[in-house]
Amino acid sequence: MRRARVGLFGGSFDPVHVAHLALARCALEQLGLDRLLWLPAGRPWQKTGRGLASPEHRRAMVALMLAGESRFAIDDSELERDGASYTIDTVRARQAAHPDEDLFLVIGQDQYERLHSWREWRELLQRVTLAVAARAGQEVRGSAEVQKEPHSLLKLALPAMQVSSTQVRELASRGEDIRPLVGDAVAGYIAQHRLYSE
Repeated sequence: MRRARVGLFGGSFDPVHVAHLALARCALEQLGLDRLLWLPAGRPWQKTGRGLASPEHRRAMVALMLAGESRFAIDDSELERDGASYTIDTVRARQAAHPDEDLFLVIGQDQYERLHSWREWRELLQRVTLAVAARAGQEVRGSAEVQKEPHSLLKLALPAMQVSSTQVRELASRGEDIRPLVGDAVAGYIAQHRLYSE
């Protein structure tokens, strides 16, 4: 029996934007995934200082972005977990519940460079295939520590898109049009709930 190919795509998604969606679609097609699970972080341990929008708001925005995409789903496990969100905990739980799946962890080149700072990263490397997104012309390269460890790595070719959540928040705080960056539904939600307003 064929094993299911499942992608895991985590982030704070504060807010989710069109580059996130483009990366998720690239992962679906280039990895031949059966489905891709979006994992909004509950309390991202590496995001300190700035207050995040509430988990409810961030999840709602992801749901609006994914509407109509049948191979996408939201996994709430990190939102429901007490304490900080660690990827290794999510992967262990998923593999215990679904031992018939092959997991592909979709991350950006910036995260790959910092992977050695993640909780129990060596075990993580043994449990998943890393799918690292690199923008055009960018080299996929992990830290020296990660390169020493045997692991499965696939490169995702990502279209050039200069969009970041920071940029969206700044534009929203000034009342500027963010629809090209997040789509009509998410822009409407941000306006309705006055997220990121000064």
